[in-house]
Amino acid sequence: MGLGEWVGFLALVVSLYILWKIRAIVLLFFTAVILAVALNRLARRLQQSGARREVAIALTVGIVLVLSSVFIWLIFTRLNSQFDELTQLIPLGIKQLRLWSNWLQAKVPEPALNNLPNLDDLSRQLQTFSEWVIANIYLFLSNSFSLIINFLLINVLTIMLVVNPVPYRRVIISLFPAFYRQRVDEILTECEKSLMGWLAGIALSMTFIGITSTVGLFVLQVQLPFINGFLAFLLALIPYVGAILSVVPPMLLALLDSPGKAGGVLLLYFAIQQIEGNFVTPIIMEKQVSLLPAYTLALLGAFGSLLGFLGLLLALPILIIAQTLVQEVLIKDILDRWETAPSRKP
Repeated sequence: MGLGEWVGFLALVVSLYILWKIRAIVLLFFTAVILAVALNRLARRLQQSGARREVAIALTVGIVLVLSSVFIWLIFTRLNSQFDELTQLIPLGIKQLRLWSNWLQAKVPEPALNNLPNLDDLSRQLQTFSEWVIANIYLFLSNSFSLIINFLLINVLTIMLVVNPVPYRRVIISLFPAFYRQRVDEILTECEKSLMGWLAGIALSMTFIGITSTVGLFVLQVQLPFINGFLAFLLALIPYVGAILSVVPPMLLALLDSPGKAGGVLLLYFAIQQIEGNFVTPIIMEKQVSLLPAYTLALLGAFGSLLGFLGLLLALPILIIAQTLVQEVLIKDILDRWETAPSRKP
C-alpha cells in the first residue's frame, strides 16, 4: 500500500478505537436519535394538521419534558426502593425453588424421576441466570444518580435534534463525496422509515405487555407487581430474550407463596406473549421489519457482552439500521450495478 492508503488505514483504526472508548456516549446519542426520529414524525403530523412549525415543536418538546418528569418522579417514589426490595427477595425465591425441588424428588418414585430433568441442576442454572439478571439489569437501573444523568443527557440531545434537525443531517451528508450526497439523503430517509416501522410496533407492544403483566400480577397477588410490570415493559425492547428475562423475577417471587402461583405467572406471561405476537403488534405495524432470528440472537449476545444492558436494549434498532444500509448501499448501489467485464474472444 502507498503512503496515502496507510494514512487512511491508520485513521480508520484510530477512529474505531476512539469510538470504542466513548461507546457509552455513542449509545446515548443513538438513543437520542431514535427518540428524535419519532418526535420529528409527531411534529410533522401536527404541522399537517394545521399547526405552525414553532407550535408543533413546542408541543413536542412539552411532551418530552412531561414524560421525563414523570419518569424521574417514578424513580424516586417507586422504582428505586422496589428495585432494592426485589434484589433481596429473588435469592429467597431461589432458595424456595430448591426446597420445592427437594420435596418433589422425595415424593416422585425413583424410576419416574430418572426420566425428569435434574431439578438440582435446574435450580443452580436458574440461580446463575438470576445473578446475571441482577448484575446487568437491576444494578444498572438501581443506580439512580447515573440513570438520571444519562436520562437528562438523552433528553437534551433529543430536544436539540428535534428543534433543529436539518444542520445535523447536512453534516452527515457532507461527509460523503458530492456525487453521492443526494443518494445519502435518500438512504437516511429509508433508515428513518425503517426505524418508524419498528417504533410503531414496539411502542404498542411495550405498552400492552407492561399494562397486562402489571394487572395480571395484581390479580395473582404476586409481590411487587408494579416493578415487575415495568421490567416487562422495558424488556419488551429485547426480542426473544426479553420475554424470558421478564418472567424470571415474578416467578421466583410467586414461589415464595406456592408452586401453583408460580405456574400461574408462567401461564400469564405465555398468554401475554401469544396475544401480543399474534394480535396486538400486527394491527399497528406500518412496515414489517423482517429480521432473521439467528442473526438477531447473535447480535443480542454480542451487544449484551460487549456493551452491557444499554447495548442489549439498542441491539435491535442498530440491526434495523444496519440491514437498511446493507440493502441500500451494498446490494442496490454496488452489487446490483456490478457488471461483468465482457469476455475477450481469441
